[in-house]
Amino acid sequence: MSKPSVLFVCVHNAGRSQMAAGFLEHLGGQKLNVYSAGSAPKDSINPIAVQAMREKGIDISGRSPNVLTTESVQASDVVITMGCGDACPFFPGKRYEDWVLDDPAGKSIEDVRRIRDQIEARVKSLLQDLIK
Repeated sequence: MSKPSVLFVCVHNAGRSQMAAGFLEHLGGQKLNVYSAGSAPKDSINPIAVQAMREKGIDISGRSPNVLTTESVQASDVVITMGCGDACPFFPGKRYEDWVLDDPAGKSIEDVRRIRDQIEARVKSLLQDLIK
C-alpha cells in the first residue's frame, strides 16, 4: 500500500503550512509523504514560526517557501488549506479540509505559540485519522 500524501497550503507558505508540515513529519515519521506550498510564497520562513517550533524540538529553519502548483495538489491524497481561499485549485475526489487559523505574520511569539499549539492539535487528529 502506498503512503498517504498530505499537502498543507497557506498564502505565503512561511508560517502555518510550514509548522503543520513540520509537525506531521515529526509525528508521522516514514508513514506518509508531507508537502507544503503557498499561493503567493514569501522569500523565507517566518523566524518567529521557526522559534516557536524549535521550542517543541522541531527544526523548520532549513525549509523554504514553495509555490503551489496544480501538480502538487493532484499528487496529494489530502489537501489542507489555511486561508488561501480561491487560489487553491480543486480536484474532485481529493479530501479537502480548511483549517481556520490566524496568520502568524507580524505576530508576537506568544500569539505564534497559540497558533502553533492549535496546529499541533489538528495535525495529531489528522494523523490518527490517516494512520489506522
